[in-house]
Amino acid sequence: MIVGVPKEIKNNESRVGMTPAGVFELVKNNHKVYVQASSGEGSGFFDKDYIEAGATILDSIEEVYALSDMIVKVKEPIEVEYNLIQRGQVIFTYFHFASSESLTRAMIASGAICIAYETVEDEDGSLPLLTPMSEVAGRMAIQQGAKYLEKPVKGRGVLLGGVPGVAPGKVLVLGAGVVGTQAAKMAAGLGAHVTLLDINMKRLRYINDVMPSHVVTEFSNEFNIRKHIETHDLIIGGVLLKGSKAPNLITRDMLKSMRPGTVIVDVAVDQGGCVETTMPTTHEDPVYIIDDVVHYSVANMPGAVPCTSTMALTNVTLPYVIALANKGWYKACEEDLSLHKGLNIIEGEVAYKEIIETFQWDAVLA
Repeated sequence: MIVGVPKEIKNNESRVGMTPAGVFELVKNNHKVYVQASSGEGSGFFDKDYIEAGATILDSIEEVYALSDMIVKVKEPIEVEYNLIQRGQVIFTYFHFASSESLTRAMIASGAICIAYETVEDEDGSLPLLTPMSEVAGRMAIQQGAKYLEKPVKGRGVLLGGVPGVAPGKVLVLGAGVVGTQAAKMAAGLGAHVTLLDINMKRLRYINDVMPSHVVTEFSNEFNIRKHIETHDLIIGGVLLKGSKAPNLITRDMLKSMRPGTVIVDVAVDQGGCVETTMPTTHEDPVYIIDDVVHYSVANMPGAVPCTSTMALTNVTLPYVIALANKGWYKACEEDLSLHKGLNIIEGEVAYKEIIETFQWDAVLA
């Protein structure tokens, strides 16, 4: 199979779909790999590294799409890429279709086989290809939140860890999944007081067992959310419904009960956000303020640390890429139920029911 790795062109996205080590393994399996020139530089990988691993470097993104049977990338295709995608071509990447009807319709029209990293699901319900980026984003949420709590950027002027004689800042985490757990771990490490909410009692018991005593768990409901947003300095949105739009746990009217300078970092922005006032932002212009509340909602947070993120992503995607290349998408998905759940759109037909439910379409699944 011919595998193409194009350069990411989303705003300030420096990750790349595959490391030279991943290319080496594909070539070892007798596959041809085309890598767009300079695509790995943002992650610390250079054209010579890919050439040494066995890849062929192509100058343009058009060439990569035109010559490849399968495209391996990081973020969803953006509008200028839509017409480059060919019918029957496999696109293996993060799609997050529930957050964009226009992207979904474009991929249906393309006739491609769209396999989404974020819906590949193991038997235990875990999401192996989403997990490493969720780990990165959860940890980054605290870094960014701590920065935007500073007064020069309109935050409350609170140091999360406090100092002797001054109480630490308070962090509210919505969701005890991978993002929420990593965020709570980082915040606790800084010395902040952390409140973590979730509706899964089994998960809350686990968190209660493994986290230090200044991480407090509570059941998530509207009453508790309204109570805590009045007193917490930093709010992390880490809610995920697999393949579906995130629920709005914080509505517009709730902002008025927050103190001026409170910071919201909505990591769920890729799935529409769990805060009603969430709007996707970029690393170039990451925040906006509504009702004196600072919103940080960058849709590709791990892109700010591309060296770490690219290696972490290739670690988990490569076995699936090799299976797809060795067997073809149909047989690989037929033999691996986890990978099969990643099938979202197949040659113009929606294959993932959550997409139809999100957009309330009257359609038949592929």
